[in-house]
Amino acid sequence: MSFTIEVAQHIVWEDDTIVVLDKPAGLMVEPDRNGYKNLLQQVQQYYRKKMPKGKEVYVQHVHRLDRPVSGLVLFAKKKATLKLLSEQFADRTVVKKYQALTPTTSIPIAATLEQYLWKDKKNKQAHIVTADHPEAEKVKLSYTLRPFTSEWSCWDILLHTGKYHQIRAQLAAQGAPILGDTLYGSTYSYGEASIALHAYHLECRHPITEERLIFNSAPKWRI
Repeated sequence: MSFTIEVAQHIVWEDDTIVVLDKPAGLMVEPDRNGYKNLLQQVQQYYRKKMPKGKEVYVQHVHRLDRPVSGLVLFAKKKATLKLLSEQFADRTVVKKYQALTPTTSIPIAATLEQYLWKDKKNKQAHIVTADHPEAEKVKLSYTLRPFTSEWSCWDILLHTGKYHQIRAQLAAQGAPILGDTLYGSTYSYGEASIALHAYHLECRHPITEERLIFNSAPKWRI
């Protein structure tokens, strides 16, 4: 996979202040030291081509998704808009929901998981730890489970906190690593640099009109 996309085909909604895109799995949201192609640069290039030559283009992501995760990403088209949207994320007034596929397990079909997470910066991995760990951060998500096939379950997840690899680590700690997530114990492959985790629902207030905006994107599972 080249990770180069037709940006227009991934736009879910836009106006003159924000744009929401449906990111494919395997594509970085922002540049990193490895020089991978990324969503931000491709979106910036898309808008530069639409604007008169020489006119400055501003577009910036408000939040991120891990490279192997697909789903909705919100961008600001103005610096003032970025600040207002970032405040909503900081205040946790933005609603984020995910779906994931894992092997079927014998756990409750609905629950809230409150645990403690440690970000292992050296190995770029998150671990569920005890509350007395010196670098522990409290994490929380709620979920419901339904059968997807005889071997796989679909998780519908409401994220209450947004920590590093949180969903991936919390599900793995329940004995249910996400399909394709070999970093957290999955023994199944799921495409190049991809896992079966999709950010399918996003709610926020419009930074100018204050209207409540609701966006949805159905996952495109490949099993």
